[in-house]
Order: sequence, then structure tokens, then C-alpha cells
Amino acid sequence: MDRPTRREAILGLGAAALAAPAAAQPPTFPKGAIIRTLFADVAPGSLGGGATLFHEHLSLGPDFSDRFRAAGAAVLRAQGLPASGAAAPPPRTGPDPQRDVALMVEELRAARRDGVACIVDAGLPGTGADLGFIRAAARMSGMTVVKGAGFYTEPFYPREVMGMSEDQIVRALIRQADEFPAGAFGEIGSWDEITPAERKVFRAVGQAHLATNLPVFTHTGIPGKSALEQLDILEDAGVDPRRVAIGHLGNLADPQAYVHKTVCRRGAFVGFDRQGGANDDAVVPLVMALIDAGFADHLLVSGDASRGFARPLTNFLPKLRAAGARDDVLHRIAVDNPRRFLAFTPKRPRRPARA
Repeated sequence: MDRPTRREAILGLGAAALAAPAAAQPPTFPKGAIIRTLFADVAPGSLGGGATLFHEHLSLGPDFSDRFRAAGAAVLRAQGLPASGAAAPPPRTGPDPQRDVALMVEELRAARRDGVACIVDAGLPGTGADLGFIRAAARMSGMTVVKGAGFYTEPFYPREVMGMSEDQIVRALIRQADEFPAGAFGEIGSWDEITPAERKVFRAVGQAHLATNLPVFTHTGIPGKSALEQLDILEDAGVDPRRVAIGHLGNLADPQAYVHKTVCRRGAFVGFDRQGGANDDAVVPLVMALIDAGFADHLLVSGDASRGFARPLTNFLPKLRAAGARDDVLHRIAVDNPRRFLAFTPKRPRRPARA
């Protein structure tokens, strides 16, 4: 017998490699729905042969980790907690794919071999993300890339945002969405205590969503206490929760999964988007609790990483299987749910992308 390929072994889904199990019910999408990638609007069904990672980073500024760590430490100090507990992306050693497009192309090609069909890039103005770099890496690697638009968190807002009115921010968001072109708003962020400026941006994102129909995914900081307030603000702006993914909820230690279940009951997606690494063992029980409660269709998985993009597939999903998750459920989480999240009926025509 032929040995299974690496990709077949990841999810155990047979020769089709991440294709839907025979008995699985295919997902449904709204009439006229597309997924807007950097270079084309594609049918959601065209991405059914692999996983879509809804929250990743192909490009961030070289000072991003230091700035993130400083912002996290400030939040902890304000809460009377040790600033040493601030989490940040690990420091980079050796060659850095985010500084070398050829290395990033290698990363993306490796991810394709391991079953990744599409990656959503969450880098925004103010984070040092280089859109030209992202376009080049996507084009050279052949990876389907969806670009996020928006503004991240207050410590990373471009200076002019602080002086802009809500209406001006709405117009800036729509301009980004047209020019990138973007397939989602995200990652739209706050820390544990949402600041007035962040509330203004969230409200503006809600209005920009109504003008474009683009889905929205968020950053909830560490450990994610702002999740329900983020959803409140977006809903109050008129956003259907089914178009929202609340991110980083693997960071929220909640044995009863109360917040996670509440997000699901309200119709939104829960993002477990730092998976494939050291915190997996703590997150598996949360995910299994949501699966057991009937919320598998509300779960999204990603890595928030720039090295080893396929780690949520190769490292995390096998742990869920070992905990009792069925292959058809893993397929829904990795392949179907992110396509349902990203698929939308556009309200604005696509502008041609720059080369």
C-alpha cells in the first residue's frame, strides 16, 4: 500500500487531502457571494480543497514585537498586575521571512503543500505591514491571500486617526477596502479596557461594514476580556453577528467557556487564532467544550504566525482529534467555517489591484 502523504495524514481525510468527507453536508453561501482576494474575486467553493487561515501575518514592522510588549505591559500595570506578564510575538532569530520575500515565498509554498488553500493577512496601517511585500509574496508563491483593512489598536493607530471624526474614519476604511483591495476588516483591536478612540474605530468599522458588506475579525488583547463589548459595539452599529469573528479567545481562561458560548449563541464566530504552539493543550478543552455544546459551526482556527503557517493543521487539529473531535467536524472548522465567514455579497465593485 502507498503511504499517505503528509497532507493526507494531517486530517486523515483520504486521497482528496482536505476534501469534504463523503457524508458531509456542503456549506451554503449567499447568492452572488464571493471571497475577495488580493488578485481576484473567487467563488467560495473554489477554496474547498484546503484550509483557510483567517488570521495570519505576512508582514509586520521590525519594531512591532517591542511596541506590542510595551502596550501589553501598560495595560497590566493599569490593572495593578506585573508588567512582566505581557505577551508578545517571540523575538526573531536568524533569517526572517518578513524581511525577505524569497523566504516568505518558501513559507507560503510549504503551507500550500501542507494543505493551506488561503491565508488572511491581518497587518494594518500603523503596524509596519508592507502591502507591496504581501502582494509580491502572494503572487510569487501562488498562495491565495485575502487582505484585511482597518486600524489595529490605539497604540498602533497612525497619528492622524486620533484627530479624525467617526465619519472620516469610515471614509478612510472604505478607501482602504477599495484600494488594497480588502476581503475583510481586521484585525480590529482593543485591549482589555476599550479606549474611547478604539470605540470610535469599532463604530466606524461597523458603518464601513454596512457600506461594503465585508466581514470583520477582531483582536481582543490578552486575555480577551473585551470580547463581548466588541460584539456589542458592532451589533449596535447594525452589524449582523454572523459576519463577525471575535479573535484571540484561546487566551481567555474560562473553564465554563461562558464568554465563548455567549459569542456563539449570539451568532458570531470564535477565533482560536494562536494555535499550533505551546498554548494548544490549554485550548483543546475550550474547543471541545464548544463542539460538545453544538457550536462547531462557529469555530475558526489560525496561527497568527509568520513561520510555519500550517501549524494549526499539523499541530493543533491532531490534538483535537485525539481529544475526540471527528474528522468531519475538523473539516468544518478548518475548511468550511472560514469560507462561510469570508464569503460576502459585495456592495461595491472591485477595483483592479496594483501589481
